[in-house]
Order: sequence, then C-alpha cells, then structure tokens
Amino acid sequence: MFLNETMKVFTGNANPQLCQKICKYLRVTIGGARINRFPDGEVVVKIDDDVRGKDCFLVQPTSTPVNENLMELLIMLDSLKRASASRITVVIPYFGYARQDRKDEGRVPITAKLVANLLTVGGASRVLAIDLHARQMEGFFDIPVDHLMAEPVLCRYFRDLKLDNLVVVSPDVGNVKTASRYAFHLGADLAIINKKRLTGEEVECGEIIGNVKGRNVIMVDDMISTAGTVCSAAKLVKERGASNVFVGATHGLFCGPAIERINDSPIDKIVVTDTIDLQDKAAKISQLEILTVSELLGEAIRRLHRNESLSSLLI
Repeated sequence: MFLNETMKVFTGNANPQLCQKICKYLRVTIGGARINRFPDGEVVVKIDDDVRGKDCFLVQPTSTPVNENLMELLIMLDSLKRASASRITVVIPYFGYARQDRKDEGRVPITAKLVANLLTVGGASRVLAIDLHARQMEGFFDIPVDHLMAEPVLCRYFRDLKLDNLVVVSPDVGNVKTASRYAFHLGADLAIINKKRLTGEEVECGEIIGNVKGRNVIMVDDMISTAGTVCSAAKLVKERGASNVFVGATHGLFCGPAIERINDSPIDKIVVTDTIDLQDKAAKISQLEILTVSELLGEAIRRLHRNESLSSLLI
C-alpha cells in the first residue's frame, strides 16, 4: 500500500504484459492512462491518475513498430511532466535506434544520440534500460542512466539445465567480452567464430577458434534480428561436431526471414527474454523459450524509488 501511495507505474502499448508482471512483483496497481488515436493517426494520451509530486515509472520498449512506440513514449512522458510528476524514470527494456551509435561513414545520423536527446527534452529524469547495444550509449544522456543486463536471468536458466562438457561460443569477434563473461559464470570454455558480414541480412562464418567437437555449445548475443549470424554459426559448429546448440539473447526481434531461418537451423533451443512482446511470434518458433526480466526490472524500480543502490544488480 505504501508504494501505491508514493509511486506510479505506467505502460504504453508496446509491452503491457511485462509491465503487469513488474507491478505484480512490486505489489502495486498499474497507473491509469488512456492512449487513443485521432482520425489522422496522431497519438492522444490522458493520464487518469493524480501524479502530482509522485515518483513515476514509464515502461515502454521502443520495438516494432519503432516509430509509433517511440512517439507514444514521448507523448506519455510529456503528459506526466505537465501533470507535475516529481520524477519520471523511463524504463526502456529494449532501446530502439541503438545500433546507429556512431558515424561509420559520411552523411549518416547518430540516431542513438538523437533519441537520447528527445527523451531528455521530453522530461525524463533518468533512464532504466536492459542490454543497450553499446555501453557508450550511457554517455549520450545528460541524465542518469541505469544499465541492467539480462545475464543473471539467462545464466540461471543455463545452469539449471546442468549441461556438461560446455563451451560458450561467440558468434563474432565483437561479442567476445559478453561471451567470456557467460563462460566465466557458467564455468565453461570459450570459442570464437570469425564472421564476415556480406550484406545487412547475410553473413558468412569462417573459422572457429577453439574446440566444439562433441560438446554442448551455448551462443549468446544482445539481440537476434534477422538471425543470420546465429543460424550460420549454429550450422558451422554442428559441422564441426557440436553435440547440442543452445542460443541465448536478451532481445528477440526476429525480423524478416528470422523465423524461417531458425526453424530450418540446427539450433536445439533458443532462449530470449520478454523485453519485447513476442506473443505473435512465440508459437511460430518451436525451439523458442521466453524468460521474464520482470523481477530484475521490478527490483531495480523498487530500489530507485527508495534511493537505494543498484550495484548488486549491475554486472
């Protein structure tokens, strides 16, 4: 009852199921808000609860449809700010536009910084996110950022499988740090695949640095988009004699040909979290298992509200 009196947790339309689980963990009710559309498609928001002087948390991943969910987030944020909320923490389980985090060629935008600016100008007091595509994004904000990782959730799942003869495989060189952390927590060996990107959707996996023959392989990444990388890597390790192939990722985008590729791949199990609403895709992937990050986010929200340290939640 105390939390209900001093804080409010709101959700947009991107992933209300996750917010419901977070509120269940916190034992609070979801804040009342109505989100509608004008005839021309513009978003109109009405906050039904009194938020004056309240500590507000707004849960909204900016996943597909990215632009619609982002605008909905910004308009809800503005509504809370103009309703005199004392503090507004934007909880973004999946942060869209994060992959464009630098100028890798001429005349291209840095959309990660642009979105950071929009959230700040929109009235966010701080940001709570899970597995940003690049850690340097924390520096794009002029407000506090709490960057959680889904590693504890995924590692707990893989430990419970009690797999022996285990090796964690990084599907590309850029993911080595993440893979090495998983290998440490799981007490596994580490292997690396040399990947060459041919197009935005096509990749070619070359040699494996390490031994996978006769071993249980776990491949981990922050997100699965078109699944070209993990499916090519899974095929390669199977060709090199791997016994079973498990794939873990925080964000399951499953764009374009991803579902078909995964179903045709030698992956035995693919595990993602519910940072993105996957209700319409879950039944289409037979190997898929979805873990929840609601307790991780719920505990972070509770500690932020009480001005307690989040250090033990950060890896």
